[in-house]
Amino acid sequence: MNIRKLRTAATAISAGALALSLAACGSAGPGGGSAGADAATMWGLTGGNQASLQKSVDSWNKAHSDETIKLDFFANDAYKTKVRTAVGAGQGPTFIYGWGGGVLKSYVDAGQVEDLTGFLDQNPQVKDRYLPSVLKNGQVNGKTYAVPNNNTQPVVLYFNKDVFAKVGAEPPRTWDELMALVPKFKDAGIAPFSLGGQSKWPDLMWLEYLVERIGGPQVFADIAANKPNAWSHPAVTEALTKIQQLVDAGGFVNGFSSIAADSSADQALLYTGKAAMILQGGWIYQGMKKDAADFVKSGKLGFTAFPTVSGGAGDPKDIVGNPSNFWSVSSKATDAQKKTAQDYIKDGMFNDENTQDLINSGAVPVIKGIESKLEASPDKDFLTFVYGMAKDAPSFTLSWDQALSPAQGDAMLSNLDQIFLKKITPEQFVSSMNATIGK
Repeated sequence: MNIRKLRTAATAISAGALALSLAACGSAGPGGGSAGADAATMWGLTGGNQASLQKSVDSWNKAHSDETIKLDFFANDAYKTKVRTAVGAGQGPTFIYGWGGGVLKSYVDAGQVEDLTGFLDQNPQVKDRYLPSVLKNGQVNGKTYAVPNNNTQPVVLYFNKDVFAKVGAEPPRTWDELMALVPKFKDAGIAPFSLGGQSKWPDLMWLEYLVERIGGPQVFADIAANKPNAWSHPAVTEALTKIQQLVDAGGFVNGFSSIAADSSADQALLYTGKAAMILQGGWIYQGMKKDAADFVKSGKLGFTAFPTVSGGAGDPKDIVGNPSNFWSVSSKATDAQKKTAQDYIKDGMFNDENTQDLINSGAVPVIKGIESKLEASPDKDFLTFVYGMAKDAPSFTLSWDQALSPAQGDAMLSNLDQIFLKKITPEQFVSSMNATIGK
């Protein structure tokens, strides 16, 4: 489903300081080996698919000593600041990890990433392996500048079955049912919802789904298209109002604004029973499978779709999140590095080993023909649920902070943080965001 983060201060980093910081990165990431001076560079995210990516690159380097890849990992929030600054300075890695959307468009507009359309035309087996709806998210103006590199990640409503049984509750199917659960869990001394508010981007999942349920996908489509005053749609104000009503009701864990998603502290509140539910991306299943294996294996983890809203125009099957993560190839890389990147995309990704590693980690690869592999997994309940969400969704909206331009995304997260903290009104949020249209 990311989305988001501490980005603005990074613009003050000088090119010289940036070069020093890039030179200080590890040799090849955890478990990696040494790489040649002209090795392709790759930055990935910690957690989630880290082990699968590391194994894939290690296997590639072992078999391709003349086309090695130097891999480093960064936490989500730190990465998003670092990569945008690096790319802006023309010093990004060979493989640029992203989400598509407005951030990708900003790279394209700045001439920082390669046009991969010809590469896909010359390698139809690469183009044809992807789910078409996912591949489209790597396109800008009809050309492909990024290809999917891992799994589909819709935002999911997770719940602790033990905690629900304790209060005799069922997972909410409607917003009214969700609000009615808040006092039940509070009376039992359990936080209704965990939230990594310090990271800001988890807040966005609430706004995305509520706007989708209330007004349908066209509301955000108009915002992303920079239509004047698009934020003034009544669905946005209603969604923000409902968020503040949930805050007022005590729906979120105390101190949510100090909880960081990068440390997985928000997930821990769910599986330790301190919180009943969490709205988070499909990617956190992998983290809980690793950090709370007994909880997951015992079937205590529940998952369901986001509730409907009475009178809403949205389709209950519409979803939000990240159709996948993507690799772009830096236009500033050497010819040798670009060749390595394209060869790895063609032969190193989504081979049988990599596909099975992703599934074993609790992820749904964004390629065709994997139904039988998902059914054979011990995580089949979750994997088939997520695959069904992505396959059946009339609309799969990309995380807004990635779909918008970097400037708009930054402003949105800052203002939404103020909504959750009750420091501004929905009307003030709308006014501030309308002012960012076209920026």
